[in-house]
Amino acid sequence: MMKTISLMISGLALASFFLFGAQSARITFTNNCPNTIWPGTLTADQKPQLSTTGFELASKASTSLDAQAPWKGRFWARTGCTTNASGRFSCATADCASGQVACNGNGAVPPASLVEINIVENGGQDFYDVNLVDGFNLPVSVSTEGGSGECKTSSCPANVNAVCPAELQLKATDGSVIACKSACTAFNQPQYCCTGDFSTPATCPPTNYSMIFENQCPQAYSYAYDDVNSTFTAPVHLITLSLFAQLEVILEYEMIPRIMHACILHAF
Repeated sequence: MMKTISLMISGLALASFFLFGAQSARITFTNNCPNTIWPGTLTADQKPQLSTTGFELASKASTSLDAQAPWKGRFWARTGCTTNASGRFSCATADCASGQVACNGNGAVPPASLVEINIVENGGQDFYDVNLVDGFNLPVSVSTEGGSGECKTSSCPANVNAVCPAELQLKATDGSVIACKSACTAFNQPQYCCTGDFSTPATCPPTNYSMIFENQCPQAYSYAYDDVNSTFTAPVHLITLSLFAQLEVILEYEMIPRIMHACILHAF
């Protein structure tokens, strides 16, 4: 039995997720970007971490990781990474602040485009989404293949950095915009973070800032209570997650209404 998920990250194509016997899953990462990317991984719910929690991936290169089902976690792409004279590793966007290429259980420091996956055992429904609640650094897409049902593509193919307002911009030393913060990250106010008196869907509606992400990427989570429109489910054999380079024009994914997505990844 096998499940497959493919991921493409900003040029990074986290590609192919195979599930063998509903016990072992294989995730293949392919970098379709012209630049090197440093994927990060984070396992949730006290599940075992993958064999690596971060690694370097050259342009057009691929690598695979195995995971045990059930598995739940997230992936992202780090950019602009360097190692200083004292040996500390850091990245311009989506750094995990471990000081190393491996994230060692740390998540991405916002802003970061996130892909979240929940793989279950024995043919249950698997969930996936693109999450911009922590901001945006690279375009990303999640698509499915095989199985039954109507598995839909969840994508953020737009370059949100191009329309990011000045107060949300994260800039490189040369002044170029390399990521777009969420309003929560930028201002740390309850009305933007959906905390305190704003901690329910009724009291924390979309804001003008979250609508920037919403308008560019209507299938992705744009704020904390965007679940209904942005989590995807469907019975499939293959899930493909694609995060494309900022300058790459993406034509192969048609926009679809945001719906709840759950996929049953049946055995081959």
